[in-house]
Amino acid sequence: MTFVKRYADWFAALLLLAAVLLYAARYVDFSAPPFEDAAMLMRYADHLAHGYGIVWNIGEHPVDGATDFLFMAASAALIKIGMPVGRSVRAIGFASHILTVLLVYWVNRKIWKANIVISFVTALYLAVGTGLSYVAAFFGTPFFAFLAALTWTFGLLLIKKENPPLWLSLLFAFAGLFTGLTRPEGVILAGLMLVAIMVVKGWSESAKTISVFGAVFLILGGAYFLWRWNYFGYPLPNPFYVKSGGLLHSDSFWESFSYLFRFGGPFMLAFLLGFRSKKTIRLTIAFLIPLVVFAAAFVLIDNQTNFGGRFQYALWPLVMISWYPLVEGIEREIGFSWPQPPQVWARGVWILAALAIAYGFVRYSASQNCLLTSAQLSCSVAYEADGRYNMAQMLSDYQGKGYVIATSEAGLLPFYSNWTAIDTWGLNDEWIAHHGEITAQYLDQYKPDVIAFHAYFSPLVPPKLIPKNLSQQWFRMTITLMDYAQSHGYILAASFGDSPYETHYYYVRPDFPDSAKIVHDISTMKNYYWPGSGKKSINYARIQP
Repeated sequence: MTFVKRYADWFAALLLLAAVLLYAARYVDFSAPPFEDAAMLMRYADHLAHGYGIVWNIGEHPVDGATDFLFMAASAALIKIGMPVGRSVRAIGFASHILTVLLVYWVNRKIWKANIVISFVTALYLAVGTGLSYVAAFFGTPFFAFLAALTWTFGLLLIKKENPPLWLSLLFAFAGLFTGLTRPEGVILAGLMLVAIMVVKGWSESAKTISVFGAVFLILGGAYFLWRWNYFGYPLPNPFYVKSGGLLHSDSFWESFSYLFRFGGPFMLAFLLGFRSKKTIRLTIAFLIPLVVFAAAFVLIDNQTNFGGRFQYALWPLVMISWYPLVEGIEREIGFSWPQPPQVWARGVWILAALAIAYGFVRYSASQNCLLTSAQLSCSVAYEADGRYNMAQMLSDYQGKGYVIATSEAGLLPFYSNWTAIDTWGLNDEWIAHHGEITAQYLDQYKPDVIAFHAYFSPLVPPKLIPKNLSQQWFRMTITLMDYAQSHGYILAASFGDSPYETHYYYVRPDFPDSAKIVHDISTMKNYYWPGSGKKSINYARIQP
């Protein structure tokens, strides 16, 4: 018995590791290609690994389109030593998820002194959540979440210790810096954690931590900021200029909070109960600051590309390592006590009830994998077969010939075709991001061989050029691309879709060596699946009225 108690935490950790591996093997589909947006970062990582720099197109000026900077650099390092691009991305994500799960268990057990069962269930709740779905989709989301959780862990130790040593403040500051280097909003999150520490400890007791944090961010963070400004030419990541627009986005604000409450689930009740007494109210306010203010910060950008709430996922482990001290001892306050040993049958009933509640918590967490995309058909995979992946593989037969594709679908098509690419929406194009929209004059600089875009019309249902539609930037972009293609004699090879109201257009310039062959390959493609439904698409260009 003494042996079991001594190594109980190790057994629990091994069980959590086994749970992650079994859940991954049984319930997560790793056979799918990257989600559209994830492939963008993979292109940058591949170029960096091969010595071209952080560039979208080889030989062009650097572009800060891969906002997960540290994750991209780590992926590039693995690619450099011989690991394939996809495996490097998933290896980092998978390892990060496991480490975060174990960290959640450790914090609850060692910092908050929660019992093994509570700590285990809390960590298991995270283990079966959406983390592995991001890994399957090739996103680096769990990497950012791990660094955020690690930073908050050091923050919690600073809060708990009376006179924390200097090295702990340094660990907190450096972990916060790495969080900010991974994603720009990590700077905001780390800063909010510092504010939380100040709320609990006060100015005087936080002075050392504030000084160390400020010095690390000012010196090292400032050096990085100046380097990236000089390297990329602009102070902020390229997608910010596209997705912000200088406006407040109320839809992003409310959706961000919906993800916070969805991810936290029943554990969010602890933050409400934390207001029950003077003993816990300050701690509750402090713990809510990183969660609530960080979620609110997404009012600054459009919610596009937020696959399954990946922008807010870092808050999930933060909830898991913050909730317990807010309700610790509440059973004594309400006069609850477990049945005494003579009442064996009653104790057994209570244990079964606790197991049922734990199962409900874990089942709720796993169910979030069913809500990653609006068109999701299965809990095991968030998106269906994608014709853009098959199209890119076909176009890769023509790589190395200097061909250019201009496309609004800047993930799978550019990465797997390995063509020079113009991201017509501007997430990966500096000129478009800072000039607002693609123009015919800009397209003329490249004279793209293929133009591909996602449109909400087709040859059967032509676009309606009415003020309401023209006020939408995406619609105007598709009209610009279509007008350019038609006015320059491009051939409409395909308009794929499972509905004539939403399609992928493919135009091909007629005057380059492989033009006729590419038109034939595109127009006769049989395995173009619509990404939302997984259905084989119809080429509406071949059945024009």
